[in-house]
Amino acid sequence: MNLSVIVTNYKTPELLKLCLGSLKECLAGLDYEVFVMDAQSSEDTEFIAREFFSEFSFVPFKKNIGFRALVNEGLKMVKGKYVLILNSDIIVKEKAVHKLIEYLDGHQEAGMVGPQLLNLDNSTQESCLRFFGPLTILARRTIFGRTVLGKKLVARFQMRDYDHQQSKEVDWLLGSSILVRSSAIEKVGPMDNRFFMYFEDVDWCRRFWQAGFKIVYLPQAKIYHYHLRVSKKTGGIKDLFINKYTWIHIVSAIKYFLKYKGSLMPDSASSKYV
Repeated sequence: MNLSVIVTNYKTPELLKLCLGSLKECLAGLDYEVFVMDAQSSEDTEFIAREFFSEFSFVPFKKNIGFRALVNEGLKMVKGKYVLILNSDIIVKEKAVHKLIEYLDGHQEAGMVGPQLLNLDNSTQESCLRFFGPLTILARRTIFGRTVLGKKLVARFQMRDYDHQQSKEVDWLLGSSILVRSSAIEKVGPMDNRFFMYFEDVDWCRRFWQAGFKIVYLPQAKIYHYHLRVSKKTGGIKDLFINKYTWIHIVSAIKYFLKYKGSLMPDSASSKYV
């Protein structure tokens, strides 16, 4: 089998229906399998999956086990040469998946490739990013981001010095839409169990680089992403007190920085971070 698809979902049945519908159209002609991994599953979600997409495998979970666990459970089931990981808020455009597969077919040194993510108005989202340290997190979460240094750190993290219409080797890609080589996963391993939500994609990409695999952003493949930033509701200090997802993000960041103890990235697209 050439392609396995893991779709992760949490309480978004309407978006899931759009996502699976777009997949069904865009995967025509490919040898594939699809696993719908549904956290804290509801009757509405199960009805949509089983009624309209019976050819896909629906895997429900009673609890919200988190993105990392959904992906890892899916990885235990896949048989494809490549694994496409998608959030349910993704709408796949025509030939996008084909282009991602063609890239990995022609570039054996690459272990992971990601598309250009678009807002519904066709503006470009930030989906390829540089590795970073605690100061960058501080700049994105507090008024420090309004200072000269804070703005510089955020701009570097978001790769604003780069033309995002050009393909490029990058430090890491958002896990909401990535195509991964199965043989690379066998070498690198699944996502790290210490992360419930957030930073599992950063960590995974870092481990791909450490294992000798390149990570590539491919803007020729375009996919819509209905992006809900649940970890940033009001912005600034208020989020630290009223938004549970902000706390999950902070805890994951602490786990990430403790894991690597500030060590620099070897053999990556960037040589240092702050």
